[in-house]
Amino acid sequence: MFSRRTLIGLVSAVSIIATSSMVKADDQLYIPLVSKGFQHQFWQAVKQGADQAAKEFDVRVTFEGPDTEAQVDRQIDMLAAALANKPDAIGFAALDSQAAIPLLRKAHKAGIPIVAFDSGVASDIPLTTATTDNVAASALAADKMAELIGKKGQVAVVAHSQTGTTGIDRRDGFLNRMKQAYPNIEVVTVQYGDGDQLKSTEVARAILTSHPKLVGMFGTNEGSAIGVVNAVRESKVKDLVVIGFDSGQAQIDAIRNGLMAGAITQNPVGIGYETVKAAVMAIKGQSLPKVIDTGFYYYTAKNIDDPKIAAVLYK
Repeated sequence: MFSRRTLIGLVSAVSIIATSSMVKADDQLYIPLVSKGFQHQFWQAVKQGADQAAKEFDVRVTFEGPDTEAQVDRQIDMLAAALANKPDAIGFAALDSQAAIPLLRKAHKAGIPIVAFDSGVASDIPLTTATTDNVAASALAADKMAELIGKKGQVAVVAHSQTGTTGIDRRDGFLNRMKQAYPNIEVVTVQYGDGDQLKSTEVARAILTSHPKLVGMFGTNEGSAIGVVNAVRESKVKDLVVIGFDSGQAQIDAIRNGLMAGAITQNPVGIGYETVKAAVMAIKGQSLPKVIDTGFYYYTAKNIDDPKIAAVLYK
């Protein structure tokens, strides 16, 4: 049995420990990241990078996104909830480059730094954007496809977004390079699968049916690319050059078995890491570049095991 004095001492000690823990939690910077979704392995890799930075810089980071990349309203609700928690900074990957601007203005007025990641917004409110140069990356995809189809023929695009900057930039980067450099290649259609594998499969299947002379297809993100691969596999089309974007086990497998000629990989872990690092710098009042270029590579069955490539692929 404890004496009354001992019990009082124990209670006091517990109270001091609890109070100390609360102070430490309160002192720790809080940075929520609102992404485009969680349905692709890409976003899990971004979260991995964000978690690495959170540990390194001793900050608290949360990471969330809507179920699909078509749920703009749901993402806006998540951004509003993050703001309500009075964070020290916010990381935001916009599904729609316009829709979040009123909330971002509110954050800016409250003195909360905004760091965009993956895709930006049509505003100068974000202090920086940690992203791939999507225009250049998709132009490279166009060059690789042109080379593989002999610089002539009909090709199509299955894109993942008409409103997000990544979807727009990847689509236009591909289309503009084809138009400027390859006059004998015709892009017969651009269709949208919202980054969803099932919808992209349906879209790609319809394109293959409508354009029997097609020689190439480009999928602008993980879901789009796998949708194209699924449609080609189901339709048993031969000699169609498929080029994708991003990584993931399904794309890696498609490249290894020859269903896909190659793909562009980003550096998703780097995107997550640089977003949190930039947010910490912003909180401390340090200057940031307008864009943090996180890089990209083109990978095929020939170089997929190269250590430099393998380091940025995710499964």
